[in-house]
Amino acid sequence: MVKAAIVTGASRGIGAACAVELAKNGYAVAVNYRVNRKAAEAVSEMIISQGGQAFPICADVSKPEEVLKMFEASKERFGSVSLLVNNAGISHIGLLQDMTDVEIRRQLEVNLMGAIVCSREAAKQMVPKKCGSIINIASMWGEVGASCEAVYSACKAGIIGFTKALAKELGPSGIRVNCVSPGVIRTDMNAELTEETLRELEDETPLLRIGSAEDVARAVAFLAREESSFITGQVLPVNGGITV
Repeated sequence: MVKAAIVTGASRGIGAACAVELAKNGYAVAVNYRVNRKAAEAVSEMIISQGGQAFPICADVSKPEEVLKMFEASKERFGSVSLLVNNAGISHIGLLQDMTDVEIRRQLEVNLMGAIVCSREAAKQMVPKKCGSIINIASMWGEVGASCEAVYSACKAGIIGFTKALAKELGPSGIRVNCVSPGVIRTDMNAELTEETLRELEDETPLLRIGSAEDVARAVAFLAREESSFITGQVLPVNGGITV
């Protein structure tokens, strides 16, 4: 029986790496994107070329009606979802007092509400089967906070709290909920950081390097596997040991 996975924000970066890694682990993957269809198609084609199953699916996770359609499309294609990876997210660097209401609301809707709504739809398919796994992508800033990223940090802290609470709620139904908390990862989201800043962060990281999307993807794949079947409600840091 096929194991179906939905990875949100999977057209690039951590999401794309997760989609590819999960396909290697036997999952048929719905590659979610919001804007860049070509990139999502490229990820799907890569998976298919390696013998896996995948298809791109457009949905803005901040819009519940689009999330519902995404889950329905995935179920029609691969059957009920076995794994959800809530990865879609946006960043905003700047002083809180300079943020508009629209910018604040967008951060909350994508980074926090998107994961909540997607998890709700996943639970609807998982609970009747009494099995499944939800893995949320948080951030080290959700644990320690980041200056000039106050709202983003608040969203990711919310993801951590949501993970712990939902794990307790869904545990009796055999569904695990965990969280991966990346440190500094070389992705488009960190493209605004200068090379000098990245070098400083490398020096502050005990492993003396910036993380890769694949580093995060391997942690996600571990939490999705049967070997981690007694792990739920946990936050797995993937940060090279940094303690900023």
